[in-house]
Amino acid sequence: HAFRDRLKLSAVNSINFARIVAQSVYYFTAAVALGAPARATTFVVPTGNFGDIFAGYTAKCMGLPIERLVIATNENDILARTLKTGRYEPRAVVATSSPAMDIQISSNFERLLFYANGCDGAVIRSLMRSLAERGSFTIADAALKKIRETFNAERADDNETRLAIRDVYAKSGYLLDPHGAVGFVAAQKHAAKDHAPIVMLGAAHPAKFPEAVERATGKRPALPARLADLDRREERLAILPADQAAVAKFVIEHSRVAEGAIP
Repeated sequence: HAFRDRLKLSAVNSINFARIVAQSVYYFTAAVALGAPARATTFVVPTGNFGDIFAGYTAKCMGLPIERLVIATNENDILARTLKTGRYEPRAVVATSSPAMDIQISSNFERLLFYANGCDGAVIRSLMRSLAERGSFTIADAALKKIRETFNAERADDNETRLAIRDVYAKSGYLLDPHGAVGFVAAQKHAAKDHAPIVMLGAAHPAKFPEAVERATGKRPALPARLADLDRREERLAILPADQAAVAKFVIEHSRVAEGAIP
């Protein structure tokens, strides 16, 4: 911890609330572009860990007029099942073409549960204890009703995902990545239920999943221009002993905040 704190290190993963705060910005930007605050916007978000869509909920709590937040999930549909039944019960993970969403424990969902249960930490501890001991928990009716006031969920299987990538490319020339395609399918399914403008959040560059995109379209996505020569760039590496102190010393010597960081 001393090493981490003195070098100001942090993991910017989907559990870090600083990332959620940053993600909330593009909800405001998109909604204003579509007429907020004069009219509300619906957002469809491909999500497994629930971080990005929780950023949307955070924006709504700050006053942004959001009509619905639509959870777009692949075959690992625990969030869709939970929203439908109120029972949170993980199952075996299914490997899909959208692997970042191959998740059964959504690490940010307890944050939503906290607000839905009146910010009562004891309730959340009880639910998490039930999950650890019994493998599931049931959301109280009042909390589930509150969640459903804002959230919907739609599911896309791998075949629907592939067809979405194919059809969008055929009609527009735009290459969706598999996660974005899950969102596209969810947006189409939700559109009949909603009259607000719908924003579908993108998830990744298609070149990150070239095999899945090529299978769907016959076209292998190119890397972004700034990375096009990546495989030809000079590779630099340093071989260190398998020793924590040696690694720490190397990081200190090469860090921009190293001066005075650790004696």
